[in-house]
Amino acid sequence: MNLWFRLLLLYWRLRGQQAVGLLDEIPLEMRVWPTDLDALGHVNNGRYLTLMDLGRLALMQRTGLLAVARRNRWLPLVRGIEIEYLRPLMPWQRYTLCSRVMSWDGKWIYLEHRFVSGDTVHARAHVRGLLRSTDGNVPTARLLEAIGAAERVPPEPPPADVGAPTAR
Repeated sequence: MNLWFRLLLLYWRLRGQQAVGLLDEIPLEMRVWPTDLDALGHVNNGRYLTLMDLGRLALMQRTGLLAVARRNRWLPLVRGIEIEYLRPLMPWQRYTLCSRVMSWDGKWIYLEHRFVSGDTVHARAHVRGLLRSTDGNVPTARLLEAIGAAERVPPEPPPADVGAPTAR
């Protein structure tokens, strides 16, 4: 239930906020709630993934992609996530979830999420995702054109196969 509350709070906080560029970092000020904790008293590893959904939603809203996706009935999908848990987040601790677009190629968009408190990075994740329409995957060029960023060039090369299956 607390995630529905956080989602509604996020929508309320994003109302009227200034649009940002595709490559701008979106910070979300948050706090660890008791329902985020596991039996050891720190944020559950799965909760980080759920909180990153809020970061992606904020990123889509502030860049204008959410309105375009809704209008075109495009569904955002995550293909894979690589996450590093560096330091635990403890009960009631304040932190900032920083989300940004790192890069893209013809099919994928690569994102980064960082959980930061002060100067300490507690967790860092790289995400590979795309948007899907009823006709299939939306090419990144079409997505960039729809949000008015068609001339943009990725700022850095895409990360090596974030979330791709590995051979064993």
